[in-house]
Amino acid sequence: MAYTTIKKPSDYFNTVLYTANNSTQSITGVGFQPDFIWFKNRSSAYDHRACDSVRGANKLLGINITNAEATTTASVTSIDSDGFTLGADNDGYGVNYPNGDNIASWNWLAGGTGVSNTDGSITSTVSANTTSGFSIVKFTASGSGDETVGHGLGVKPKMVITKVTSTTGPWNTYNENLNSSAPEDYYLNLASTNGSSSDSPGVFGAGMTTSTIGVGVGVGFVSGQDYIAYCFAEKKGFSKFGSYTGNGNASDGTFVYTGFKPAFVIIKRYNASGHDWILIDNKRVGYNADNNTLLPNSSSAEDTGNRIDILSNGFKNYNANGSENENGGTYIYMAFAEEPLVGDNPATAR
Repeated sequence: MAYTTIKKPSDYFNTVLYTANNSTQSITGVGFQPDFIWFKNRSSAYDHRACDSVRGANKLLGINITNAEATTTASVTSIDSDGFTLGADNDGYGVNYPNGDNIASWNWLAGGTGVSNTDGSITSTVSANTTSGFSIVKFTASGSGDETVGHGLGVKPKMVITKVTSTTGPWNTYNENLNSSAPEDYYLNLASTNGSSSDSPGVFGAGMTTSTIGVGVGVGFVSGQDYIAYCFAEKKGFSKFGSYTGNGNASDGTFVYTGFKPAFVIIKRYNASGHDWILIDNKRVGYNADNNTLLPNSSSAEDTGNRIDILSNGFKNYNANGSENENGGTYIYMAFAEEPLVGDNPATAR
C-alpha cells in the first residue's frame, strides 16, 4: 500500500488559479513560498511561462518555446511567503494579461534561493527539498565531455527537465522509463510533439546517481552556456514518474495506478511523434468526467475535452486518443498527489 511520510501534499505542490488584471496584484493561497512557478493563460493563446527562486522571479522561460530566458520587471515582481506578486504585464507575457483572462499557476517547494554544490565535476547552485524529492539546479556547462552536476536530492532522480537559459535551445527531458538499459541516451523535448530520440554519446552523459545528474555533449549541453535543471525523485504516496501502454478503448481506457489521488498529471507518448504533452490538474473544473487540458508544448488556450478521470488511487484514460491511450502506444507520466491513498488522511473518490 502507498503509505507516505507527506501527510499534506499541498505543503509541497499546489495549483492556484487567478484572474489577470493587467495591473499590480498579489496572488496568495499557495500555502508556502514557491521555488518553481509554472504559469499558463487558460483563456488565450499565450506561451507557458516559468520562473524560479534560483534564477530570480523576474527571469521568465517560455516552456513551449526554445527562446533564452527573458528578464522583465513587468510580470512576476517577487516570490512571496504564500505566493507571488505580479506587475502590470505590459510586456505581454500573459502571466497577468490581458485583463479578465483566467490563469493557472503550478507551484513547487524546493529549498529557497540555493546553495553551492560541489558533488559533481561542475559546481552548481542547488535548491533542494529532500522530503518531496524536488530540486532546482543551475550550472554552466563546460562541454569537455561527459561531466556531472550535483542535484542535492540524496536519491536518484527519475525525471529531469533541462533548459539552456543563456541562448536558444530545447527543453531536453530525461525520464528513466524511456529506455530500460540506457535511459541517459534517450530524451524528449518538452516544447515539441516529437517522440523520444537517442543520442550517442548520451545527452545525459553517464546518467543519474544519488548525488549527480549526467551532463553529456552533442545535442545535450554546450560549453559556456548557462542551464537550469528541474530534478524529480519519486516519493511514495506523493509523486510518481512511470509509464504505461495504451489499450485504445474509449469507454474502458488504461488505468494507471499512482498510489494517491492525483492533483497534477502530465502525460507524453514517446514511441511516436506528432503527439502533444497533456497537462491536467484537480483545480480547473475539478470533477470527473470534466478535466480540462492544457498542452505544455503549445500556447493554445485550455481545451475542455475530457482526457482522463482522476481517481483515489490513480487515473484512468477516457478515450482512444493517440496522445493518451492509442492501442500499443507507450507513454510516460509525472503525477503529484492531492491526497495519499492510505494514511492519516486517506484519499476519497472524486
